[in-house]
Amino acid sequence: MSKSIQTIEIELSKKKLLLMLIGSLAFVAIGLWFIISPPISSNSFKTNPIILAVSGYASILFFGVCAIFLFKKLADNKLGLIIDQKGITDNSSGVSAGEILWCDIEDISVIKIHSQNIIMMQIKNPQDYIDRQTSPFKRRLMQMNYKMYGSPVSLTSNGLKISFDELLSILKGKLMEYQYK
Repeated sequence: MSKSIQTIEIELSKKKLLLMLIGSLAFVAIGLWFIISPPISSNSFKTNPIILAVSGYASILFFGVCAIFLFKKLADNKLGLIIDQKGITDNSSGVSAGEILWCDIEDISVIKIHSQNIIMMQIKNPQDYIDRQTSPFKRRLMQMNYKMYGSPVSLTSNGLKISFDELLSILKGKLMEYQYK
């Protein structure tokens, strides 16, 4: 007789999300500062108005988009992650994959990008996961993930009430349970 996988529900961490929102808004403010009143330095490269303006606009654009996603996530009362018999339901970030079925997951690995650990899920049908996204922006980000890291589906614990190591351990354990049941 096969044993069913216990459902695990992981909430969004409003505290972590709020801290990330504050950090994003700080970088938007720095970007504005670079554009409106650039800092003065004896290093001519650092005070080049073109470099400062480009850096300022890039900071405003990137961290502004991050702030919008974080603000929306703060208002989201759904669970961040549900791990059950069928698979994983991801609502943990602005680029959440939605439902990820155990039968589609071939492997779970970790990559490190600028000291940030990210769980990558190698799936059998990556294009299906990209194509089912309703937002063109999410589809594009998932396509970029797929080209750069080999999978469009990734998870972090950044906005969840769980540590990275605990999340990784649970996911690997549940994948093994699924594969050997």
